[in-house]
Amino acid sequence: MTDALSLLTRLHREGTLAADYPQVRGLLAGLPDTELPRAGRILARLGPDAVLAAHPGTPAPLLAVTGHGTLSALTPALTAELARHGLLARVRTSDFDSWVFDLADPDSELYAARPDLVLCVLDAALVTDALPVPWRVADVARVLDEKLDLVERAAEVCAAAAPGATLVLNTLPLPGELTAQVLDLRARAELGAVWREAEARLLRLPLRRPGVVVADLAPLLAEGVAARDVRQGVYAKAHLSDELLAGYAREVGHLARLRAGGTKKVLALDLDNTVWGGVLGEVGSEGIETEGGYRGEAFHRFQLVVRQLAAQGVLLTAVSKNDLEPVLKTLREHPGLALHEEDFVRVLANWRPKHESLVELARELNVGVDSFVFVDDSAFECGLVRRELPGVAVVQVGEEPALHPARLLGDGWFVARELTDEDLVRPVRYREERARQDFLDTFDSLDGYLRELDIEVTVAPAEPAQYARISQLTLRTNQFNLTTRRLQPTDVQGLAADPAARVLAVGSADRFGDNGLVGAVLLRRAEDVLHIDNFLLSCRVFSRGIEQTVLDAVLRHARDSGARELRAEYRRSAKNAKVADFYPRAGFETVTAGEDTAVFRHRLADLPGPAGHIRLTARFDSASGEGDTP
Repeated sequence: MTDALSLLTRLHREGTLAADYPQVRGLLAGLPDTELPRAGRILARLGPDAVLAAHPGTPAPLLAVTGHGTLSALTPALTAELARHGLLARVRTSDFDSWVFDLADPDSELYAARPDLVLCVLDAALVTDALPVPWRVADVARVLDEKLDLVERAAEVCAAAAPGATLVLNTLPLPGELTAQVLDLRARAELGAVWREAEARLLRLPLRRPGVVVADLAPLLAEGVAARDVRQGVYAKAHLSDELLAGYAREVGHLARLRAGGTKKVLALDLDNTVWGGVLGEVGSEGIETEGGYRGEAFHRFQLVVRQLAAQGVLLTAVSKNDLEPVLKTLREHPGLALHEEDFVRVLANWRPKHESLVELARELNVGVDSFVFVDDSAFECGLVRRELPGVAVVQVGEEPALHPARLLGDGWFVARELTDEDLVRPVRYREERARQDFLDTFDSLDGYLRELDIEVTVAPAEPAQYARISQLTLRTNQFNLTTRRLQPTDVQGLAADPAARVLAVGSADRFGDNGLVGAVLLRRAEDVLHIDNFLLSCRVFSRGIEQTVLDAVLRHARDSGARELRAEYRRSAKNAKVADFYPRAGFETVTAGEDTAVFRHRLADLPGPAGHIRLTARFDSASGEGDTP
């Protein structure tokens, strides 16, 4: 038993685990997967209400679990996986084989509980239990179609009955026992095709239902995880193995983290024995291992994986204990590297502690340090970063480079519900931001810099193609996020369709390029009062007068549309303290103020005015010009 598991056990026995719950995330961070089930069983005995009483700000999503078979092993697995990400799982498990009643009835107790995630766990017995004896492949095809029709109807009901929830489904592993019963090899091949076509239909469901996620279990099976324990399946009706449910729970943990705004943006890589083999300062550029030799090929493969992530919007940085010039020369000139200087938005090579370099990178990129995933082969460096910067995700890759990709990818740190155009060009945006910083250095004053930056800002009702990006802003933006309410794309779509609401997209550009969609304002009209339900702005464009200019435009719209006043809410979080006085500085007066929330109003008499250096184009009606605007 590791020290971390021993401490967790002791806290539970002493009755202080609820009070010490913030420690749990750190305790689980370095825990081997083999010990995680025991940790989950300990944590599952802990009442969520006790934790919330001691730590009311703990994110505590409600997970409603339903399905066809026995799922008792899933609760501790979910509890542990969410705890690994600083979340508190509240798990509600339905009765055995009640999934159709739970999901098809909009008035079911499952929907009445108002879950955040609805987990409908499917298994092959769902099909095999409904087959006649004897059966043919055509019978399997018929039953699969019937069951998938039920699943699709359930997804339709779930979207209406629980519009803010995410429905999680999963693929059905094809049992070898089923195929072995078919003696005709041509019919056996047909059975495989029929089954996989049904799985493909299931995997395509999220394309039509944005509120649905399908966990593909095939990659877990390909890695050697057993699909089932035959005895548990026969005697206990537990049709998926505990190991497979643990892997499924890990995927759900990633999704819960994503819903809570925990997606990472920046990948910070050590170089020596992480990106390449060997220590650059000892063996020189010509002596490092990359592309050539079995270890070199392993490092090269890791570099290709990293490039693939960067191509999808992950900001790639290097944090190395080396002299800067040899590092840059190696990245520029080494013929065997798949990663080059231009692939990184920033390279830091120095002899300072790495947690200090990460703080510097966060400051330069204008993101929170908890946006980082730090990858290093050194146990010392990883332990130091975990201790000094607990919000950073630390991945220790170890001494075997062939395992580097699996260790990096195992926790899905950069996964998004949907990649947007903004994601794909994010590294370019940050390189442009570096050019802006260099441009700033040529000015004696910030005012002069802002005037020459030539900023253009647009404010307009969001188009459907922008809903995913606005949802992403609510999930990822933490600093300039006045309420930190997290919205899924379906939530944004619902707000945009509400005649009393308006979803405004904020775009910006300047002399260095188009910044894209950088913010959003959510408005709601209640009689003669206009409400700002939330105001968000990307950290990339802070402190340029954009927020002031957009707020002034909203104030003028409120006045011109006949509103008596504009009201706005601020909800304190661990990361948005810097905007606590945003509304008061713009002339709003306080209506109510509590420890964590405040409501402000502006009577629309004396408006603050836009930033003088910004050119604004604002439109508050729909593109067609039809309909009222809130």
